[in-house]
This record gives sequence, structure tokens and C-alpha cells, in this order.
Amino acid sequence: MVKVNPHYAEVSENYMFLDVVKRARAFTEKNPGVKILKLAIGNTTEPLVPSVVAAMHASVDKLAARESYTGYGDEQGNTDLRQAVATWYGARGVTLDASEVFISDGAKPDCANIVSIFSDESIVAIQDPVYPVYRDANTIGGRRIVYMAATEANGFVPALPSEHADIIFLCSPNNPTGAVMTREQLQAFVDYALANKSVIIFDAAYSEYIRDANIPRSIYEIPRAVECAIEIQSFSKAAGFTGVRLGWTIVPQALATEDAAAGALNKYWHRRQSTMFNGASNIAQEGGLAALSPQGQKETHEQVDYYMENARVIREGLTKAGFTVFGGESAPYIWLKCPAGLSSWQFFDQILEKAHVVTTPGSGFGGNGEGYMRVSAFGHREDIEEAVRSIAANLKAV
Repeated sequence: MVKVNPHYAEVSENYMFLDVVKRARAFTEKNPGVKILKLAIGNTTEPLVPSVVAAMHASVDKLAARESYTGYGDEQGNTDLRQAVATWYGARGVTLDASEVFISDGAKPDCANIVSIFSDESIVAIQDPVYPVYRDANTIGGRRIVYMAATEANGFVPALPSEHADIIFLCSPNNPTGAVMTREQLQAFVDYALANKSVIIFDAAYSEYIRDANIPRSIYEIPRAVECAIEIQSFSKAAGFTGVRLGWTIVPQALATEDAAAGALNKYWHRRQSTMFNGASNIAQEGGLAALSPQGQKETHEQVDYYMENARVIREGLTKAGFTVFGGESAPYIWLKCPAGLSSWQFFDQILEKAHVVTTPGSGFGGNGEGYMRVSAFGHREDIEEAVRSIAANLKAV
């Protein structure tokens, strides 16, 4: 008799962001005509930049003619795009080979699927609060999870695991707190991984939002990180590809584990992808090539600057109104502290009902997220400014 994977029952039936949408929809139904301002989900709002649009249009035109039509692409992704990614890292002082680059349909699925190349008995360290996919994917896989507390006391940057961990998930700039890890903090994790034969999974999806030149944008800026770390990246937030779907994962040839020599994990991930994935859209990959071109970089950096100006408006506006906020300086998220005595969901309801603004309760990211709200800087400037004014005018900070 067939049986289900029992670990699915250990994951919340209600995905946090769906709960946010449901509550917002219920409010709208009870209050027709009231404008709702959405600062919740990290979904980009500005149009794709011109160079990307042109490249994708050209790709569609190629598919419309027999002479230029293409079907399946290379297993690891478009060869030119993989080389462009390696070159992109090179401009940042990181030397990688194109064979270490694997193009995918986004960072989120790679964050969930990458653990498939490791033993199910692996102990996984994840910070709390945390982007849910790290926690839920490993829970479904039946792996034991240990948590690294990221609190106001430690600047929302986790300390090293308090017990042995085989796999360590890190995200900097961080979702949801907006915190960034210094070179010294990352070096400590690399040293731990090397000493304990652990592997770091480094989610760098928000690296283009870093404004401090002293903050690493890639874990490979840390000496010897190629021996112990996998990096996952995305075009979603850097180039507005949230719906287009495109990202990449770096599995260095130098990466090794206790029972796998250098190069083996690169081969395993290649095998996994070629077995279970047919590659990202040809059209999306042409857009990715354009995004990494000199003109594409100029245009996408300007768009990132737009969102970071939104973050400044939120951070400074809420601070002026008396609220305690964190993040928003090298990340598109502001971590808003709830007024004393209010839970995350209670404050969510107040912001929605009184200010007509949708945010994300911090408790959905883990126990240490309770008492905070994630506020997203993704939105049209006029909506961002209106939302901040409404919160300041209709809610008390204490």
C-alpha cells in the first residue's frame, strides 16, 4: 500500500504569504472602494529595462522562424550566459569557470533542490528568522534542523551553530531582516565549515542592493570559500525577473565533502539538473544575457537604485514617526519593530485596518520574527510615500 511522505504534515498548511493575501482580500470585501497599499510580498513592480525587453523580443522572433528556431538548450544553461555569469563575478574579483555555473529558473527552487545532492541524514543549520523555503524544504526532506538565532541583540546576524551542522544556510543581504554580513562574520562561517567539513549554501539574491563597499556581495570573496560553499543567485530582484524566472547556482570544482572529492558535487548537481530539469526558458536566458551586458547593468542598477530610494523613504519616514526600524540600507526590506504588547499578526491587522497598508508579519519567518514586521520597498514611489504617510498618521509607535 502506498504511503505519503509524512514530513509534509510537519509543514504549515497555510503558506504565510497566502494568509497575508487572504486577510487583505477579506478586508477589501468588507470595505469596497478603499485603496490598499501593498508593502508585503517581495515582488518587483517596475517594468523590465529596455535592453532586456529588446533581447527577449528578438528571442521570440527567432522562435518564430524555422531557420532560427531552438528547442532544448544546454543542460547547464546557455553557454554564453554561463560565461557571462563567470565574467560578471570576475569583475567583482572572483575567479570562476563557466563549468561551475548552472542556470536555473530561479533561486527559490535551487534553494530547495540543492540539498538533494547531500545525505538525508545531514544536520541543517538555518537562522531564525528565516526565508521559509530553507526551513520547509528541509523539513519535507526529513532532515534535522538546528536554528541559529538572529536577534536585535546580535544585529540580526546569526552566531555560529551551537552544535555540529553539516549544511549551513546563509542569506545576505537577509530576507526578511535586511541585515548584511561583514567580511569578518562570513570568514567565521567559512572557517567553521572548513574545520567541520560542512557546506554553506549562500543565498546572494539581494547582492545588488548592497551599498557599503566593505560588505561582500559574494561568499567567494572570502578566502577558501570555494572549498566549502555553494552560492545561489537570481535575476528576480536585480533585474525584475520575478515572473520571468531566471537564476543560477555556483557549485565550485574545488568543493569537497568528507566522502566526496573535489569535483564530485559539481557532477552530482549536473546529474540532478539534467535528470529532473530541462533548463530555463530560452527567452528568459536571452533576457539574462542582456541584463548582464554593460547597458543592461547600467539600466538594472538604476532600477535597483529606485527601489533603494523607496527603502530610504520607508526607513526615514517610519523612524521620524517614532517607530524602531532595522535594515533598508543595503537591502530592499525594512524590519519594523511592533509597538510593545502587540504580536506580529495583531500589528498586521492594525496597519491594514487603520492605515490600509499590507505588510508581512515577522512571526511567519520563525519564532525570533515574532514582534516584528517585514516591510517591502518594492512598489511604485507614489504608493510607497502614501503608505508611509498613512502609517505615520494613523498608528502609534508606542
